[in-house]
Amino acid sequence: MLEYVKTILLKVSFDKMLFEKELRKAFKVLVADELQQLKQWCYDQFSGRYLFILNRVFNRMQIA
Repeated sequence: MLEYVKTILLKVSFDKMLFEKELRKAFKVLVADELQQLKQWCYDQFSGRYLFILNRVFNRMQIA
């Protein structure tokens, strides 16, 4: 499921609202270990473009 979420995020990364929506949806389908991997991947891939969104979503969802 993690790879599917990554694919979706890549496909919607052109739009910040869609990106945030899909990122939030990932928390409903992934387990804790996958969320840790997703967090690292997201920061590696999107921190230049969506750092504010990443910080807001991951901090709100309490992923260390």
